[in-house]
Order: sequence, then C-alpha cells, then structure tokens
Amino acid sequence: MSPLLRRKEKKSPGERMVTLIGKPGCHLCDDAEAVVARVCAEVGAPWEKKDISQDEELYRRHWEQIPVVLVDGEQHTFWRVNPDRLRRALEG
Repeated sequence: MSPLLRRKEKKSPGERMVTLIGKPGCHLCDDAEAVVARVCAEVGAPWEKKDISQDEELYRRHWEQIPVVLVDGEQHTFWRVNPDRLRRALEG
C-alpha cells in the first residue's frame, strides 16, 4: 500500500505535544495560553510555551501570526484558539 494512503497510528493525547508561541505583553497570547492550558489539562496532553522574542527562528517564521499553536510541531492555528477544535485535534 502506498505510504500516502496508510493511516497514521493514532496517538493518545498524552503522547502529543502542544506548543504555544507568543510573547510577553500580548493579550491574544494570554487568551491563547488560558485555552491551551485548560484543554490540555482536560485531555491530559503536555504543552509548552515559547517566547518569540527569545528565538530568532521563531520570530522569523511566526512574528505576524502570534500567538501560534503547534500540535506535534505542525501549525494548528494562530491568533485565536478554538477550544473544541484543539480538543478534537488532540483526541483525534
């Protein structure tokens, strides 16, 4: 079977990693952090926060979109975080 047609093995929420990319003093980042923290606590997924002002590569890639949420290193959303969509992505 073609690798493109194979289903990826489903990961449990605890095996996922959510990364919130933002910066201090950003009210949208604070809102996003509250949603990410709540949803990750509900489903048991780990999460981390990265400061765009401390990482040149993150700044170059995401400065126009913060806050940015990654799930397993892939961009999930930016600006506003929909808790239901994030939950579905983690439980998927």
